[in-house]
Amino acid sequence: MTDLSEAQSVRAAGDSWDITESVGATALGVAASRAAETAQPDPLIRDEFAFLLVSAAGPAWAQLASSDPYWIGDDEDARRIHEMARNYQAVRTHYFDDYFAEVAHAGIRQVVILAAGLDSRAYRLDWPAGTTVFEIDQPKVLQYKTATLDAHGAVARSRYVAVPVDLRDDWPAALIENGFDPLQPTAWLAEGLLPYLPADAQDRLFELVGAHSAPGSRIAVEVFNLDPERYTEERRAERRARAAHMRAQLDLDIDVDSLMYADADRADAAEWLAAHGWEVDAVASIDEMARLGRPAREADLAQLGMDSVLLRARLDGATR
Repeated sequence: MTDLSEAQSVRAAGDSWDITESVGATALGVAASRAAETAQPDPLIRDEFAFLLVSAAGPAWAQLASSDPYWIGDDEDARRIHEMARNYQAVRTHYFDDYFAEVAHAGIRQVVILAAGLDSRAYRLDWPAGTTVFEIDQPKVLQYKTATLDAHGAVARSRYVAVPVDLRDDWPAALIENGFDPLQPTAWLAEGLLPYLPADAQDRLFELVGAHSAPGSRIAVEVFNLDPERYTEERRAERRARAAHMRAQLDLDIDVDSLMYADADRADAAEWLAAHGWEVDAVASIDEMARLGRPAREADLAQLGMDSVLLRARLDGATR
């Protein structure tokens, strides 16, 4: 059976979550950043569905998604960090939007977004005719998203297929049952996913992706540097303190660090993919932020755990 359930997790086996709980709340936080960026005078990305998806979760979430984080108060350092975090989310969104434009131009018409959360690309990107976008995530998360968008008359710009399945279960079987064709080239996306998987579960995820990728398939991945020697307990404590401040101001339950794995033995994603037949192109997030006019200090990115690598890879032949 193809599953990830053998990997030890800080959560209970078989647990699930609604959009405002556990990992679901992180999807709201990311979408809130996209909404805040979209409301800026000169936004790097536009996601007209982000505020809708966040505000439907309640007024406190709507405040988090506002263009002016007045809830921070007069703490200028906190405002600077908040702005940098918004810039980071805008840059990574831009990077993966560009990836999908590239794969569409290459003729790929099958897309799979792993742990999709509140991703709205199926609705906001210009997909070529014949494109199918599959989204995998927890049933309650996908139900919240589709119900919210349907209630407001949103129409997908591709053939959209929600696949409500836990990535610890047999998600390839569920994907195939919903019309996925492993013999056709696929564009995969793992954005904001890897930190919530233990090291061995990350390897298993990549193995399953490779096993269901035809030659010509692509994958894009966001890889965080969570090495315990770099992402120290002191930095984790600083993040928890900021989260506590936000909870106090907005009464929101977001504790990202309690959900993440900082494994010392985690494989480098770029090296793993290259060793298994993928041709990899990677860029450090700090370099991409500078290129797109949103420069950040390396120390700030490290402090937030956002000193990541963004990568794209192509599979020209059979996996090894």
